[in-house]
This record gives sequence, structure tokens and C-alpha cells, in this order.
Amino acid sequence: MILEIATMDIVAGKNQPFEEALDKAQHVLRQSPGYIRHAFHHGIEQPARYVLLIYWESLEAHTVGFRESPLFTEWRALIGPFFAKAPEVQHFTGIL
Repeated sequence: MILEIATMDIVAGKNQPFEEALDKAQHVLRQSPGYIRHAFHHGIEQPARYVLLIYWESLEAHTVGFRESPLFTEWRALIGPFFAKAPEVQHFTGIL
């Protein structure tokens, strides 16, 4: 299992419409083969920052199965307009 951590900084003052878009986007995400579960978090000290935690069966489930699919295009169309800069995405594997 792989954990994708995406840090997203959005345009200031757009929290409510971004969160509404995330609500729609999560339904797109759930359709992807290899998707396991997710959680979205909102920054306290930095209110325009969000962290998305998404668990995948494998790295390829995310980087190929999702990112190279029409689902990613739909996902990005929903949330991409709110980005202040490109998201930072990293992948992690459990050790314990």
C-alpha cells in the first residue's frame, strides 16, 4: 500500500468553493482502480493550505492508473482552478 501526500495551496479566500469542489472530486477519485481511501485536511496556521492523504494499492495505481486516465482530467478540472501554485505530491510506504 502506498500513501500519496499532496500539499495544495489555494487562492486566498476561496476555501468554501474549493471545499465544495473537493466534495465533488472525491467521488471521481473513488472510481479509480487501486484507490483504497482518502482524507482531506485544512491548514490552521495557513488557511489556504490543504493536505490530501490518499491510499493506493500501488504506486502505479496512482501514477499510471489514475494520473493517465480521464478520471484525473475530471478531478483536475474540478479543483485545479483554485490552485495558487502547483501542488507538491510525494509518495510514502509504511515501515511498521
